[in-house]
Amino acid sequence: MTFDELGLSDKVLAAVKTAGYTTPTPIQAQAIPHVLARRDVLGIAQTGTGKTAAFTLPMLTLLESGRARARMPRTLVLEPTRELAAQVVENFERYGANHKLSVALLIGGVSFGDQDMKITRGADVLIATPGRLLDHIERGKLLMNGVELLVIDEADRMLDMGFIPDIERIVKMVPFTRQTLFFSATMPPEIQRLADAFLHNPVKVEVARPASTGENITQLLVATGRNAADKRETLRRLIRDAQDLKNAIVFCNRKRDVATLHKSLAQHGFNVAALHGDMDQRARTIALDNFRSGETPLLVASDVAARGLDIPAVSHVFNFDVPHHAEDYVHRIGRTGRAGRTGTAYTIVGPGDEKALGAIEQLTGRKIEWEGPVAAAPEGRAEGGSGRSRERRGGRGRTRSEAPRSEAPASAREARPEAPSPADAPAAAATPAPARARQAPRPAPARDEARPPARERSHDRRDGRNGGERDEPVVGLGDHVPAFLLRPAVVRRAK
Repeated sequence: MTFDELGLSDKVLAAVKTAGYTTPTPIQAQAIPHVLARRDVLGIAQTGTGKTAAFTLPMLTLLESGRARARMPRTLVLEPTRELAAQVVENFERYGANHKLSVALLIGGVSFGDQDMKITRGADVLIATPGRLLDHIERGKLLMNGVELLVIDEADRMLDMGFIPDIERIVKMVPFTRQTLFFSATMPPEIQRLADAFLHNPVKVEVARPASTGENITQLLVATGRNAADKRETLRRLIRDAQDLKNAIVFCNRKRDVATLHKSLAQHGFNVAALHGDMDQRARTIALDNFRSGETPLLVASDVAARGLDIPAVSHVFNFDVPHHAEDYVHRIGRTGRAGRTGTAYTIVGPGDEKALGAIEQLTGRKIEWEGPVAAAPEGRAEGGSGRSRERRGGRGRTRSEAPRSEAPASAREARPEAPSPADAPAAAATPAPARARQAPRPAPARDEARPPARERSHDRRDGRNGGERDEPVVGLGDHVPAFLLRPAVVRRAK
């Protein structure tokens, strides 16, 4: 099948041919005819399959008739991140070269004034992140009752970033008769619920199993030590030894780890840039442009770079941290192996990552191979254990529940004073409190009998704050009971 058979306009076809494309991807071939037929579409496809063009091309064809009015956009595209929104703008500019359509971009980190000027003149296509869009609406600068087509892109990423309440607010503002296109790489239950609420009798286009990874991506696991310095050394070794490495994205779970790793790689002579959500928009744009152009071959990034970024020639992906959410792994490694190319994805696995790794393998439905012998895996992985080895348990060779529990000496139990019984209360009350304290001092247990040696205590006696157990019974607030707590209660009888 070619683009000529999909029903696109001549202007769009000319722009596609100029861009060098002749054959649509499966998601494009199946979705474009339904979009042109004004049907709601639920598109599910793994990352890197051309979802952006699947809605950009038919939208350009539909927008050839009619014109936009001031502050009333005709179409709305919602994206989770600034980079994805800017990338969609690039697609409209590339494929809409033969059109005279106005495109407005509403993202954070940019002046409100410049954005107001664009939407005041009227926007045929409005591309926005949810937060900045709501800011303009609340300022009274934007009306949504003219939206004819709504696109919700990367819906699963919207869920992860907490944008779902904002999306629900925005959907209530657009006309009920709109056409809705809903695209996602994975379909967790919450996303399915939203799709059922937003779409009307949709056509489901699914070209790959949800959360599947590309077959042209070589996935490998690499074991590392327990501290951050070991992980950084492992990463440097992988980068130096990687074959055919042209450029690579290194993913971290936290923004502060991005900054730390970027500084470390730069100090070791690597040409590297950083990208995370706390950077200002200008710095983020420069980092991406330098990486795309090849000026900077390494990019250390948070998951802000894991979704939808179209950089076709990324040869390697390194997961410095195993992602907390299994779906993020699919998107991270999807930055390589795009547009039919092959790619390699390394995941550095340390002690404590076994649960996250198991969730990834369960989601993707495949076992990821280890680089090197299996014995190099983290503790417990090679033996099929729970990840706790003898070394992680302090070398004792047994778990906390298996540790020996010694009986407390009898002298220690006998040395503890007994609380007075109710029958003894009158006699005890007759003795003044200071005298009772002098008459019944709490005998201290002999060290050699009542308490085990210090080395023995460190293994056998457990502090309750650490979740262990004590060998000796605890009286009152602990081993020491203040004298005032030993006073019996005096009950006055009513006359």
